[in-house]
Amino acid sequence: MKSKYNQYIDKFLKKNILIVGDLILDKFLYGSVTRISPEAPVPVVDIIKETFMPGGAGNVANNISTLGGNAHLVGIIGADSSAESLSSKLKELNINIDGVFTDIERPTTIKTRVMASHQQIVRFDKESREKISVAALTKALNYIERVMPEMDAVMISDYGKGVITSALLSKTIDLARAKSLPITVDPKIEHFLNYKKVTCITPNLNEAMQGMRLPKRISTEKEITDLGNKILKALNSTSVIITLGEKGMAIFEKSKQPVFIPTRAKEVFDVTGAGDTVISVLTLCLSAGAPLKESAEIANYAAGLVVAKLGTATVTVDELKKSISRTI
Repeated sequence: MKSKYNQYIDKFLKKNILIVGDLILDKFLYGSVTRISPEAPVPVVDIIKETFMPGGAGNVANNISTLGGNAHLVGIIGADSSAESLSSKLKELNINIDGVFTDIERPTTIKTRVMASHQQIVRFDKESREKISVAALTKALNYIERVMPEMDAVMISDYGKGVITSALLSKTIDLARAKSLPITVDPKIEHFLNYKKVTCITPNLNEAMQGMRLPKRISTEKEITDLGNKILKALNSTSVIITLGEKGMAIFEKSKQPVFIPTRAKEVFDVTGAGDTVISVLTLCLSAGAPLKESAEIANYAAGLVVAKLGTATVTVDELKKSISRTI
C-alpha cells in the first residue's frame, strides 16, 4: 500500500537546502582486540580498515544529498591534509561547497573513532572551539546573502566549533524569515537561547534541559511537556521537537497540544549521526510542504533506520519508503 507520506518524500528531489554549521571529518579505524598492551593496561587494537566520512554539518549535507536534495554547505576548514580529505569527500557526495572557506589560523576539525567488535574503544579529537575570524565570518555571510533567494529551507547545524556565532545566527535567520523559508536548528547548549524565531529546534532531552538551565533531571511526560512549552515561549519559535532516544519524540507547536510519538528503531547498533538524520529529513519534509507532525513522523522512521547502521550513516528514499510501508 502506498503511504500517505510518499507525496512529501517524492518532493525531496532537487530541493535546495542551505546548511550552515561546523564541518567535521569523521575518521573510523576498524580492528580487533586480542591482547592487552605490556606498556599499560589498555587493549591493543589491530587495525584492519580505516574510513573517512563528513561529520557535523557535512553529515547533514550528506543526508540531504542521499535523499535527492541539493545540499549547499556553509562552513570553515583549515589549510591542512584533513581539509583536503573532507573537501574531496564532500564533492564526491555531490555536495555544493562553494560556501566552504579556508581559515589558515584554524585546524580542520577531525574526530577519530577506534572501533573493535562493533564497539567504540576510544575517540580522540583535533579541533578549535574559538569563534571564527571576522574575515571568515564576512565571507560566510556574503555567501549566505547571495544564495538565499535560491533556497527552499535553511538548517543551522551547531557543534560548538566556532562557526555559529550570534552575528551569523541573527543575519541568517533574518534573511531566511524575509523569504518565509523553514529554518531548523540542531542546537548546542551554549547557544541555546540565541536560536530565536526559528521554525523548529530539535534538541535531545539532555540538550533541552541544559539549554533551559534546569537544575534536575526530568523524565515524566508532564515534565517534558512543561519543558517543551517553556522552550517555545523562550525562543518564540514556531515549534520544538525534543528527541527522547528509545522513547521516540515529543512535538510542540504554538497553540496546539503536544504530541508524543514512539521510536521506530528495531535495532540500535550506533547512534552516531542520528540527530543529523532527524533534522535533515525534517527539513526536507518542511521544504516539501509537509505539516510538522507528518514531518516528524517521517524523520522518526529515518532515525530508526540509521541507528541500525554502523558509523556516520545515511538513509535513502527507497529505504525510507520501505520502512514506512512495513507498518501500514
